[in-house]
Amino acid sequence: MSDASKQNMAPKSAKISAGAVVCVESEIKGDVTIGARTVVHPKARIIAESGPIVIGEGNLIEEQALIINSYPENIMPDAGLEPKTMIIGTNNVFEVGCVSRSLNIGDNNVIESKAEIGRNVILTSGCIIGACCQINTCEVVPENTVVYGSKCIRRVQSERPQPQTLQLDFLMKILPNYHHLKKTVKGTGAPMRS
Repeated sequence: MSDASKQNMAPKSAKISAGAVVCVESEIKGDVTIGARTVVHPKARIIAESGPIVIGEGNLIEEQALIINSYPENIMPDAGLEPKTMIIGTNNVFEVGCVSRSLNIGDNNVIESKAEIGRNVILTSGCIIGACCQINTCEVVPENTVVYGSKCIRRVQSERPQPQTLQLDFLMKILPNYHHLKKTVKGTGAPMRS
């Protein structure tokens, strides 16, 4: 079977809720659901390879960020594993060039530039993963944890990071002026296939 016919058989079902701003230049593959008020910049990549990805409301996914639901290492796609859904909560920020493989991300988290989160990490809520930090262990990161520095030092902050509502509002007004957007359903919160 040729590569072109394999691609035609793969389900393409990005569901983008009304009110989300998703640039055409972003790459979205597989069964992906994007919530309202989420902004996906150009060159961001969201790839649902080994199961669906559900992204909540008010998330900011910046340039060259990669959110991927991939198969675990050393497991082939035809191994017959049950697909696992990646769930991303609300008001999260994925900064430029970060990589997230985590299957469960709560609310109000910030994954800074070039940071990387592994598949077996559960990010609770209010966490900040600092620039260039990598977490690739099997663990539940406690609420309000900050990981920072070249040695990935951890501490707990007293409050959650503030949601990026002003930045989201600004981007929702400006991005449509300079980029083409993927289609959403107008007037309802129901997602649409594109």
